[in-house]
Amino acid sequence: MRQKSAPAKEPAEKVVKEIRRATRRQFSAEEKIRIVLEGLRGEHSIAELCRREGIVQNLYYRWSKDFLEAGKKRLAGDTARAATSDEVKDLRREASALKEVVAELTLENRLLKKSVTGDGRSNRGKRLRREDAA
Repeated sequence: MRQKSAPAKEPAEKVVKEIRRATRRQFSAEEKIRIVLEGLRGEHSIAELCRREGIVQNLYYRWSKDFLEAGKKRLAGDTARAATSDEVKDLRREASALKEVVAELTLENRLLKKSVTGDGRSNRGKRLRREDAA
């Protein structure tokens, strides 16, 4: 018998996994919200909704939980959000300007401290007295 020299085939499971990975659908935030709201309306069962949208029920329940938690945080007044790059640039500029002001005031403070002696008199007064004594 002749043996065919065929290339080594990958197991079918591995091929299927790679195809699924390559064709995995990415849902936008709007799509997730639409699906969750449709499920909350209760017009159709969750199982039917998930079949129609091509998602597993576990994913639907995870989105639903995230959606409800985000709403709860928003209603509780936790409005923290990510700053835009323009806001970050403005804040950095402001921080830099404030640091310069602090540096100038610190320098001025040190100079004033050096010009005042321990008993509260200024160095100018001491110089004048020395000159008067001479």
